[in-house]
Amino acid sequence: MRRALLLLPLLAAACGPVTVEQAERQCFERARLAAAPRGSVGVGVGSGGQVGGTFEVTVSSDYITGRDPSAVYESCVYQKSGQPPSRPLYSFPDWKG
Repeated sequence: MRRALLLLPLLAAACGPVTVEQAERQCFERARLAAAPRGSVGVGVGSGGQVGGTFEVTVSSDYITGRDPSAVYESCVYQKSGQPPSRPLYSFPDWKG
């Protein structure tokens, strides 16, 4: 029981706010998923000649409800850090929407 009580402050600290930079990195992917679903396809052949494959699609509720990716990004950063983003979503060089 004492161990659990000692871990409680550590767990509470893990849930605390993060820096704006960390939040921006974490929220960038959420904004990308709000813009469009993401997916991957994989095909392979085993040594016995057996063919296998995978198919994965990720669709966010933000995309389904039609939320603006920039609004998703801004609210996500604010929720995680308690501060507004230091720069807009569309200023990221990797943003392709």
